[in-house]
Amino acid sequence: MQQALLLAKQSSDNGDVPVGAIIASESGEILGRGRNLREERNDPTAHAEIVALREAGEIVGSWRLGDLTMVVTFEPCVMCAGAILQSRIKRLVFGAWNEKAGAVGSVWDVIRDNRSLHEVEVISRCFEIECVTLLNNFFKNQRNK
Repeated sequence: MQQALLLAKQSSDNGDVPVGAIIASESGEILGRGRNLREERNDPTAHAEIVALREAGEIVGSWRLGDLTMVVTFEPCVMCAGAILQSRIKRLVFGAWNEKAGAVGSVWDVIRDNRSLHEVEVISRCFEIECVTLLNNFFKNQRNK
């Protein structure tokens, strides 16, 4: 999660909501990194999770990422939750709840819906205080501009 937090901080430095994601193997090797790039790229799909999934797919040489873990600072939205399911990620670890648009338990639960074609282990609230603090500080600074 510390690596994801560093990526999130880079997002906020560039004006994007501070969200960072990594994808790692069981041995801890990082195979994908992502941070929010929506503002930087003018791309509504450039969420940290999507960027990390694309990089991991390239490195692994497959869209199937079944033995890997995604660690992200903020609960994924519906788009990202769907992409996580499609990638067959084994485990999702996230820090802060997304009470406005989260899709892993707060608003929706796309990941654990019993109609899903793939089962993902979910671990929430990892480094929650650090993740929430980073997000709160970003939005506080945005309001003061």
